[in-house]
Amino acid sequence: MTGQELGEQQGEQAASAGARFLGSRRVYGRLLVRGAALLTVTLGIYRFWFATDVRRFLWSNTELAGETLEYSGTAFELLIGFLIAVALLVPLYAGFFLAALDLGVIGRLSGVFAFMLLFLLGQYAIYRARRYRLTRTIYRGLRFHQEGSTWGYAFRAVGWWCLTLVTLGLAYPFQLASLERYKMRHTYYGDLPGHFAGSGFGLFLRGFPMWFLVLAPLVVAVVAFIGGVNWGALADAVSHGGDETMARIEGNNPALGALIVFAMLMALASIALAALLYPAFQSMTLRWWTSGLRFGTLKVTSHLRMRHVYSAYMRFLWWALLFSLLLAILAVPALGAIGLLAGHDGGGIAGEIAATVIVIGGYVVAVLGFSTIYRATVLLSLWQLGIEAAQLSGIEVLERVNASGRPSSAIGEGLVDALHVGSY
Repeated sequence: MTGQELGEQQGEQAASAGARFLGSRRVYGRLLVRGAALLTVTLGIYRFWFATDVRRFLWSNTELAGETLEYSGTAFELLIGFLIAVALLVPLYAGFFLAALDLGVIGRLSGVFAFMLLFLLGQYAIYRARRYRLTRTIYRGLRFHQEGSTWGYAFRAVGWWCLTLVTLGLAYPFQLASLERYKMRHTYYGDLPGHFAGSGFGLFLRGFPMWFLVLAPLVVAVVAFIGGVNWGALADAVSHGGDETMARIEGNNPALGALIVFAMLMALASIALAALLYPAFQSMTLRWWTSGLRFGTLKVTSHLRMRHVYSAYMRFLWWALLFSLLLAILAVPALGAIGLLAGHDGGGIAGEIAATVIVIGGYVVAVLGFSTIYRATVLLSLWQLGIEAAQLSGIEVLERVNASGRPSSAIGEGLVDALHVGSY
């Protein structure tokens, strides 16, 4: 190899780098188990400290081009943000409740209006929460930050979700591309602007076969139902009314029962296909999203393998099965205790209270247990796989970045928590 070729190779290596996840799955598992226990003891108040611990673990163990991320957020910020969000939402919920008491048009429309407004607020909160997390993310001593109109993003997201619903999901790839472009063109690392290069049409082409497979059984069921029912006889039977309506419907449509069973089977087939293909769709979307990230001339390319995502879900199913067996074993003495309490108290209030406490406690343990397993298997694996499958090129641009941006308030995080639309 000549000196010139060696220099070019070294230059290429200097201009590109990989990413690594340094965290231990066992340490993360202990963190999650401790957090779940403290959530139970504190009736959920510990979740602000829990979220902070999880983010610090993930950020500090994520290495990009030889440098790890740093999360500078605090649990107290999340707590204050949540309390402010609750103070803002309580009058809103009270207004919706009072409007629902009206027996006129306002009362009938209040539920629809409440859903639309809360959905809009949820999108607003998601963008504000992203701003908070970015301004608490530090890399090489410089922080990320986000600008742009929060309400502009919220209305854009609501419009796209409506279009996605109308098109039965066909618009979803274009929705993702549009919203990611909006977020990334308002995202900065220091004074280095970001942008998103992913194509909605490219994601559409890759995802269309999955969409077709999931909806095909439902379409077949609908077509069979429409073609097999005697609609004239059905309308006539309904118009006559009376106690014999169902008998007349079944008499004029002898295949109705078989059609209903067939439709149910097709619906189950559609659900099964959706569950089976979801990891593939998640893998495809994560690879597409990662490969679209840009900061100036810095480019990210993902080599995520679908089989690794399926392995993560199989690991979850295995541990969930073991946990279910443990719950089944523990349920035997719990049911016995409920029976003894009911018999000892003679069906009194004390026995009912004790039984209720046992049932609620079991429900909480089950929910937190499955949630902990899912975090420790699927979510951690997706984070690790997404990071380690990424390849960075053009990283020399990071040497010319200057500090910019300032920390954002945690009100967005509080709204996300209060509206239950949160994530990492």
